[in-house]
Amino acid sequence: MAKINSEIFRTYDIRGIYPKELNNETAFLLGRAFVKFLNKKKPQVLIGRDNRISSKNLYKFLTKGILISGGSVIDIGLTSTPRFYFSVLKSLADGGIQITASHNSGDYNGFKMVRKRAVPISFESGLKEIKGIIEKENFDERFFQKKEIIRKDFLEDYINFNFKIAGFKNFNNLKKFKIVLDTANSVSGLDMRVLFKKVPCQVFHLFSRLNGNFPNHQPNPLLKENLKYLIKEIKNKKANLGIALDGDGDRVVFVDEKGEVVRGDFITALVAENLLKEKSREKILYEVRSSWIVKETILKNRGVPVLGRAGHSLIKEKMKKENILFAGELSGHYFFREIGFFEAPILVILKILKIITEKEMPFSEIIKPFKVYFQSGELNFEVKNKKERIEKIEKYYKKIARKIVKIDGLTLEFDDWWFNLRPSNTENLLRLNVEAKTKDVLEKRKKEITYLILK
Repeated sequence: MAKINSEIFRTYDIRGIYPKELNNETAFLLGRAFVKFLNKKKPQVLIGRDNRISSKNLYKFLTKGILISGGSVIDIGLTSTPRFYFSVLKSLADGGIQITASHNSGDYNGFKMVRKRAVPISFESGLKEIKGIIEKENFDERFFQKKEIIRKDFLEDYINFNFKIAGFKNFNNLKKFKIVLDTANSVSGLDMRVLFKKVPCQVFHLFSRLNGNFPNHQPNPLLKENLKYLIKEIKNKKANLGIALDGDGDRVVFVDEKGEVVRGDFITALVAENLLKEKSREKILYEVRSSWIVKETILKNRGVPVLGRAGHSLIKEKMKKENILFAGELSGHYFFREIGFFEAPILVILKILKIITEKEMPFSEIIKPFKVYFQSGELNFEVKNKKERIEKIEKYYKKIARKIVKIDGLTLEFDDWWFNLRPSNTENLLRLNVEAKTKDVLEKRKKEITYLILK
């Protein structure tokens, strides 16, 4: 039986510390198992990678495993994850593997895997099967064929496709904004360089040089401490907008001209409002942690709100099944039907620039109408018996709740507040989000639930 750390198989991808939890042998075995999983004679597998120090070695051994098992490889080199998805679609490859650990620190690495047409492979839809193939060493033996690697570059095609979908024929009407951009020394900087060469804005690009150790700050824009340089530069340059991307470029965070971080669900509401002007009656997906204002905005603009679970694989699956136009996640992932149901940070950036131009007001003023309620932000509690804690909280509140939803964890709604309590898929953590109509109610209920969780 092949030795592999089972803990690296997560809900949506494979991830671990290199080389302690995940190493070159892991990559080799994964390449062999992926060919078996695709169940096709000489499958063509597209491979991309981020710029982590370990990504080159993992690419080398992953490719070796694919080739020795009878597959062929399309190598697109350094790439963001959204460009990787686009490349799988464009190349008509039978599947794809992106070597990345997303927003994790430089000592991590991992693999995001997709089928044909960039359909994501989650634990339940394939990773579990791939894990079984490795453990049983149930590989195909096809050593006789020619080892084939084709190198391609889809960067220009990817950027131009985003412009086409965004409706940009020219930039005559786009204002020449001052933008501060932070790509955290990550591979996302490659896409942004090409994008902003085509957009007539003055861009101050922080940490643009690729460095897989991420020396300036970790590539996770959801943590406020990682945005301090961006916020400082926005104020210094008197910029109109700040933009930060994560380590593999599939999530984007916006900061207004005052240096205030804009919540991801407010961006979802803003983009939904804009899209529904031209395409009313379309479905818009929002996830369980989103503010009440998101659903209200969708309904106000004659859209159909669809509540869903967090997690990119689950969102893409639901969007495809229900033909949903657009979806947004609190964590800065935004998905569009027109671009293949996968994350489209460039398209969101172009949409935001277009909205600011059309509204002719500062970004903070555009976002202001969505700041109706008061939010706690996501609070994490370390507990071992997650299921029991959630059941206890439900029992305490269920008689007075006006609505109970169990799509993703536990969501209870009341007249003037609501909360969502979700278990982490990988850690002994409960994640709590609370929203209320007043600050006093928010503080009271947040304190109350915290006591119940920790009691």
